Amino acid sequence: MSVVVCGSVAYDYLMEFDGEFGDFILPDQIHILSVAFNVPRLRKEFGGCAGNIGFNMKKLGMDPIVCATVGKDFGDYRTWFESNDIPISGIKVIEDMFTAQCFITTDEKNNQLTSFHPGAMEEGHGNSIPDIQGIEMVILSPDGKKSTILHANEMHNKGIPIMYDPGQGLPMFDKSEILNFIDQADWIILNEYEANLLSEITGLNHDQIKASVSAMIVTKGGQGSDIFVDDQVISIDPIPADNEADPTGCGDAYRAGLIYGMINDLGWEKSGKLGSILGSIKVGSHGTQNHKFELEDLLSRL
Repeated sequence: MSVVVCGSVAYDYLMEFDGEFGDFILPDQIHILSVAFNVPRLRKEFGGCAGNIGFNMKKLGMDPIVCATVGKDFGDYRTWFESNDIPISGIKVIEDMFTAQCFITTDEKNNQLTSFHPGAMEEGHGNSIPDIQGIEMVILSPDGKKSTILHANEMHNKGIPIMYDPGQGLPMFDKSEILNFIDQADWIILNEYEANLLSEITGLNHDQIKASVSAMIVTKGGQGSDIFVDDQVISIDPIPADNEADPTGCGDAYRAGLIYGMINDLGWEKSGKLGSILGSIKVGSHGTQNHKFELEDLLSRL
């Protein structure tokens, strides 16, 4: 059950602001914006979309192959991967650069401000996907521009099904590049904002995009998700979290649960629900790879 997970492996610096960002941003002064937020709580965590998705997949009993490029400070993350039995054969180290770093500040309303330093991730075009037998699919999560193009072409040429997950990397690509991704992809997953941005960049409406792939999954945060497949919409209800500690990484957990369901032929409705369940469990823990669960318990809730 090997799934290639392309994207970022990053260190997350997670900060909490006791207030609401909106109270300190003046709409009529946005052109001279200069704000500072006192953040009394700070944690350093293992993150990055590929790292998060791979972690969740491994905990689901899958065999993820994380394909990422990291820097000279990868040591702690390497130890973490090895302690969780996540293989690092698809990870390349660039010794004169830093691993990607993400700085996320969350306010009382779970609004987030994010700064991202790509570091070694920008050299991902020098890291081809390992030639491993038995790859069932690949998810292309946010990564460097050149590496996303490389990995999409590699997998498409080998006939391996692709889930296109552009995320925050969408604005890096021009119209022709995105149209090529859509043409290569079997499935597309993105949030509501990204779905609208995809339409704006390509000039395609949602119906045209949906008609180009086997399924289009649109996540809606606390409102659940919609799966567009076979001229129908399967609406997945949100799963309330017992404790809303930290929303960071819940989308990555959703993707891992969804793909587990797809690989195991659970059907779209149960696959989406499994993703929602796993996402709600993640919300209950600080950090993106600290939550715990048992697969049997998750499956019993479907």
